[in-house]
Amino acid sequence: MEKARQETTSILSPDVRLLFLTRILRMIAYGSSALILGLYLAAVGLDEWHIGLLITMTLVGDAVISLWITMVADRIGRKRMLLAGALLMTLGGAVFAGTTSFVPLLLGATIGVISPSGNEVGPFLAIEQAALAQNISGDARTRVFDWYHRAGSLATAAGALLCGQVVAFREKRGIQTITGYRDIFIGYAALGLLLAILFLRLSPASEVGPQDTAPRPAGRLFMGLHRSRRIVLRLSALFALDAFAGGLIPQSLMVLWFKFRFDADVATLGLIFSAANTLAGFSALAAAALARRFGLINTMVFSHVPSNVLLLLVPLMPTLPLAAAVLLVRFAISQMDVPARQAYTVAVVDPDERSAANGVTGVARSVGASLSPVLAGFLLASQFLAGGGIFVVSGALKIFYDGLLYRLFRHTRPPEEMPLS
Repeated sequence: MEKARQETTSILSPDVRLLFLTRILRMIAYGSSALILGLYLAAVGLDEWHIGLLITMTLVGDAVISLWITMVADRIGRKRMLLAGALLMTLGGAVFAGTTSFVPLLLGATIGVISPSGNEVGPFLAIEQAALAQNISGDARTRVFDWYHRAGSLATAAGALLCGQVVAFREKRGIQTITGYRDIFIGYAALGLLLAILFLRLSPASEVGPQDTAPRPAGRLFMGLHRSRRIVLRLSALFALDAFAGGLIPQSLMVLWFKFRFDADVATLGLIFSAANTLAGFSALAAAALARRFGLINTMVFSHVPSNVLLLLVPLMPTLPLAAAVLLVRFAISQMDVPARQAYTVAVVDPDERSAANGVTGVARSVGASLSPVLAGFLLASQFLAGGGIFVVSGALKIFYDGLLYRLFRHTRPPEEMPLS
């Protein structure tokens, strides 16, 4: 009873509540921008190759900036680095709202923080998870990360739904569609400023303390890592493969595929992807229970494979309702591995490596994801993508990743899963 009371107190701590709020606001912004990013770029006259290139540079810039920020966050201060990320998010939204020229958009996408998929970008996830781990006990970690992930997915769904309805409403009032898109990016920049204000309230309890700094040999620090760098680099390589596969069909390009294949309107697409992200949020519901019963690695792998099989089936559907139905079923189980993956990463490293470990693995995912949209953009107008071949490639690569992850890490268990001696 005392243990449960202590866990509840830590989960309800001011910093934990604050980090949940910043996650929710940020994902509302990401969900709204991801829905209209590809449509906006097409509306301003960019062709498919340039759209893919811009999305790629969005992810490349995110990877470089996030790597630097997360490498130093545990030493310089997590609050300071989260504040820097919020300001870069504001910059990205302001540039996209203020210009339609390719070069400024490319610079804004590269330097600023813009999400082309509705998923996390920037340094936020790595640092917030490290701060959360600082405030909660190990046995509650997967459960809290489950809630954290679910809150983000539901917020992404809300952002997509709100965006679709706002754009549709303004179109009915006779306002140009492209103006509605710009207004979404203005709101995105405003949410970035709000995040900056909220991050100023983060307390020292979320920073690395002297008691959390493990002894390490002099001169052995590598990207903020010491003892755990080997396992982190191996995980990073695998996560990069998974992200490359997912980057072939980020939400912004998936929206375009549904538009080109079935001529769906923005309001309908908003409803579809709002429902998809809602289901994704609830798909992680069982992650903590499964992890306690079967272990984190087993939960990651055996929940991920069926969702990727469903991904292969989406382009085989002949109508919009059927394709949307398969997509929604896929999203209903697609995110069960995420809380387990996040909990596993912070569990197998030392406390003073957590921001760096999250940052390196997160940047690896960003790099992997950044390599594929330009390829997907190039194929967007081709018969290969029109027929849905890119879904098949993505799903097959993800299943290959699942097999490698299980083979390499099934015997590497976090401390809470080790048998008591």
